[in-house]
Amino acid sequence: MMNEPFSALDRHAVLSGSDDGFPWYASAMLAVEAGEVVGLRLSKFAAHDEDSEREARLMVSEKIFAAFEAGANWLAGASPGSIIARYREHVAANARRLSQG
Repeated sequence: MMNEPFSALDRHAVLSGSDDGFPWYASAMLAVEAGEVVGLRLSKFAAHDEDSEREARLMVSEKIFAAFEAGANWLAGASPGSIIARYREHVAANARRLSQG
């Protein structure tokens, strides 16, 4: 697999900076942003106060909702870029909420 050449779609995306295929940059940014939210949540969990248990329950329910939302959007024909953009919106909202508290 490692020695396989790029597909024409990948080559187009790399050379033109387009996200027509898979949005590589947006995916990398999602990973970085999600990592920041994980750090914020871990610091909240380390405090082990009454908010930490509520945050744990909220985190699980948000993840389940986001997975169902992504699946429904995918089945409805959404592009990978729009699904990743929606995940990034969820992550940004969590970062704002966790940074305030």
